Amino acid sequence: MENMYINHWAVLVATVSDFLVGALWYSPLLFAKPWMAVNNFSEEDLKKGNMGVIFGLTFVLSLIISYNLAFFLGDDATTATWGLTAGLLAGVGFVATGFTIVSLFEKRSLKYILINCGYLIVGFALKGWIIGVWR
Repeated sequence: MENMYINHWAVLVATVSDFLVGALWYSPLLFAKPWMAVNNFSEEDLKKGNMGVIFGLTFVLSLIISYNLAFFLGDDATTATWGLTAGLLAGVGFVATGFTIVSLFEKRSLKYILINCGYLIVGFALKGWIIGVWR
């Protein structure tokens, strides 16, 4: 692509948006209780683990995802609509389908699949929209 443009601020905001979507998606307002139930997690289980490592690695992985999506959307013709569409296509067509395949072999429930795939699809759509709109 001769006219590729990556807005690094948009990539950073798209990365942070994963945390905002996740905080809402897995909150008591939306899916915290059903998500905990399908994973057999208690409140005590959620307090275990090194949260610095978990959030730090999540940030790095989300940054990689956001940059990868930005490279696909790097053309001058990219718009907010195309960014949203590309995010949805990537979220549904690659991420959710791959997650579902793994979940089927792990014999996970449909509820588990829908909760987690919903988060991934919404997250990809939002990242695509942010990258597309912030040209």
